[in-house]
Amino acid sequence: MLNDETGVPELKMAQTDGLTDLQLLGKNIYFDKISSPENMACAGCHDPGLGFTGPNPGINLKGSVYRGAVPHRFGNRKPPSAAYAAFSPVLHIDEEGIFEGGNFWDGRATGEHFLLNPDAVMLEGMGLPSAEQALGPFLNPVEQNAPSKEDVLMQIAASKYAWLWEEVWGEPPGWASGAETDRNYDRVGVAIAAYEGSTEVNPFTSKFDAYMRGEAELTEQEARGLMLFEAEDKGNCTACHPSRAEEHEGHHMLPLFTDFTFDNLGVPKNPDNPFYSMDKVYLDDGTPINPMGKDWVDLGLGGFLQSHPNPEWMAMAGENMGKQKVPTLRNVGKMKGNGFIKAYTHNGYFKSLKELVHFYNTRDVEPWPAPEVAQNVNTNELGNLGLTGEEEDAIVAFLLTLSDGYTGN
Repeated sequence: MLNDETGVPELKMAQTDGLTDLQLLGKNIYFDKISSPENMACAGCHDPGLGFTGPNPGINLKGSVYRGAVPHRFGNRKPPSAAYAAFSPVLHIDEEGIFEGGNFWDGRATGEHFLLNPDAVMLEGMGLPSAEQALGPFLNPVEQNAPSKEDVLMQIAASKYAWLWEEVWGEPPGWASGAETDRNYDRVGVAIAAYEGSTEVNPFTSKFDAYMRGEAELTEQEARGLMLFEAEDKGNCTACHPSRAEEHEGHHMLPLFTDFTFDNLGVPKNPDNPFYSMDKVYLDDGTPINPMGKDWVDLGLGGFLQSHPNPEWMAMAGENMGKQKVPTLRNVGKMKGNGFIKAYTHNGYFKSLKELVHFYNTRDVEPWPAPEVAQNVNTNELGNLGLTGEEEDAIVAFLLTLSDGYTGN
């Protein structure tokens, strides 16, 4: 219900799941198949059992890009993890002159849209990029393919949880005017971001967290992996994936294992990416999804910046070509059973943590394929680390301690 003095909804704790009403609304929307046709939910590409990323081992094994609601349409990148993403700040240039924050691999969900949104105050200072990101897939023709904002709101209004919307916002999800439609569609993003910012999505329940609380011991191999992970003259992984408690938005919290910056690791093209064949698949208006076909190159953050209206940001496009968002390493090894295939990096080129760590270690000294984008490749922090195979295995063992759901067994 709305507070009469502030106009801001007063949230009540839900009776189930330990979520607020707003978070519970977001969860319902997240798992609802709001698409055209109605066969695709956010959870279809961001599954809780896999750390809120792609759940299909067959897809992960090859192209790693998930099909949309229209089955023969594909986007261009592997689903990033939605877990711990709500901690990402609004995209900005930090004191070192580099971009930090935003969501999506290329940072295009900057969070700027929600900076002055009165409903976004309910996110309590974090989750603005997540709210912006959440709105993109619904209307994307290669993802959920909803024909309009109104259509999304109509599906919510017809759902079994429509009462919860009214409980939170004090009114139904109307679309009688353009302004009303825009306001309520933004509220969809706020609700999803609230759920993605909840302890259900970000529980901090890994073995590493238990270790940091003094409630678990790392094995000899895991402990060695942590040492190698942090050592500047070894893995140096903490250069982008901080592993120690830090201040965030005024709160002292466990590490997120990402600094929310962008980097070009020199990852090769994934030849199985289905987006390369999307020059032969057409949208409803007759245009091909990917007119460039096999010549398409993923320019990452630089590609987003080169068309940004801010001239300062546009001028920085060149130095950011090929850079992709640094992902959290939390749940990076979370699987569904032995032998499950999970894909890594923005295009899913790598199929195991061992392969990925080996690439970081040997990129510049073994015959790996050429990077997809040769500009701005990080040659200072990876590529010739000199790790032994045993040391690579130790780092992998440590990474496996970052999976949520540790029970002490």
